Amino acid sequence: MTCADLQTLLHGYVDGELDLVRHLDIEQHLVGCPDCARACKQLQVLQAALRGKSFHFAPPLGLRRRIEDSLRDLDDSGPRRGVWPWLALAASAALIVFSVGSLIRFWPTPEDDRLAQEVVSSHVRSLMIDHLYDVKSTDRHTVKPWFHGKIDFAPTVVDLAEEGFLLSGGRLDYFNNRPVAILVYHRRQHVINLLIWPSTQADAEEPHALNRQGYQLLHWLSGGMTYWAVSDLNAAELRTFADLVIRRLAQ
Repeated sequence: MTCADLQTLLHGYVDGELDLVRHLDIEQHLVGCPDCARACKQLQVLQAALRGKSFHFAPPLGLRRRIEDSLRDLDDSGPRRGVWPWLALAASAALIVFSVGSLIRFWPTPEDDRLAQEVVSSHVRSLMIDHLYDVKSTDRHTVKPWFHGKIDFAPTVVDLAEEGFLLSGGRLDYFNNRPVAILVYHRRQHVINLLIWPSTQADAEEPHALNRQGYQLLHWLSGGMTYWAVSDLNAAELRTFADLVIRRLAQ
């Protein structure tokens, strides 16, 4: 891939819209080209700035009270002259503010984007170089002890075979500046990688869905741990898997 080729694809790469082959080609090019790597970093910084809190607009204080006061001004004979246009304008503005606020609240953060790319890369590497397992077993009592002494936390290993998600082993990876435990499950012919590492947040967080390079991802926090599930399963089945894991963890 040339620098000119990369420039035409860079926005799609940063937005996570490219197919897997082009994504990996760009990653390889960025490793060996400081100029393109710098351009990519600048675009990522700009993207993060556009998603920052400065673009969050809250409804002005007293908007609801002013709308209610306008409604009370209506007498039995109908709306006073000039009231309805202003009321319609206020309601439209409130709807727009609410919609924009909702979009920004659920928009993935730059940190989520970065981790999502790393999770997908880990998943793809495990499939490309045939290294799904460091320990291969369907028995959680074999998989869980294997991690002892290799990492500074103990991942909970749940058996979901009866629900159609077969535990098949585990492995270690390293990203986000720390070792990560990965549990491997199968749903028919589909591989699910469940990545686990300690969270810096104490509160639980419901699963949040993302899609990168054609892979479905779910990210959530539970019991002081960060969880990322990634697979080429459809979104509904991956969510079922995540819900089952969460319920088992709560037992």
